[in-house]
Amino acid sequence: MRMIGMLGGMSWESSAEYYRLLNYGVRDRLGPTASARCLLWSFDFAEIEALQHRGDWDALGDRLVDAAQRLETGGAEGLLICTNTMHRLAAQVEAAVDIPLLHIADPTAARIKAAGFATVGLLGTAFTMEQPFYKDRLAARYGLRVLVPDAADRETVHRVIYEELVAGKVLAESRAAYRVVIERLVAAGAEAVILGCTEIMLLIGAADSPVPVFDTTALHAAAAVDWLLAAPGDPGGAAKG
Repeated sequence: MRMIGMLGGMSWESSAEYYRLLNYGVRDRLGPTASARCLLWSFDFAEIEALQHRGDWDALGDRLVDAAQRLETGGAEGLLICTNTMHRLAAQVEAAVDIPLLHIADPTAARIKAAGFATVGLLGTAFTMEQPFYKDRLAARYGLRVLVPDAADRETVHRVIYEELVAGKVLAESRAAYRVVIERLVAAGAEAVILGCTEIMLLIGAADSPVPVFDTTALHAAAAVDWLLAAPGDPGGAAKG
């Protein structure tokens, strides 16, 4: 089995889900005593969140690169950034290491395309919904048309993530608010919805949407399991760039 390095703690609520899903996936494939070979670098999310909202992406990039290089030195043969938002810095991380990064958007988009959908709604942090790094990858590499909520709904989605979900708060009223946002995306033409923040799966599932939802946390972790167990010389879905 390969060794994977996890850039986590952003937030630890979703990183815990990654760890659980990786180990479940390996156990299901290899047997009841098997578990994933992984290294976890867990950031203090309070520091990361403050830099995000100050817009200091240079400092965030430096921190991610430093952690990625430490994981590589520690024996990691591939990397996961356990958050959608911080994939804004994916290219910078890739350029700083000699091991592959499994990009979170790729298994998600591949599954959407395999299901036959062309227009998707995207829920995530304001950074993910409003900045081009994520939407452009989905469009340029996979030909997907990406819809995002209107400004008021984006504010709601973002607030719930940072004020509730990263703190482990899962509230019925917030689930109801997200359901309304999803209904509006569907009315605008979304054939499916991407849960494009790794904490959203704590709040929203298939039963909360009239169209299929694609959980980036689960899909990213499943791709990581495939990579961990791939035969020698098989890229297993991970590629530079």
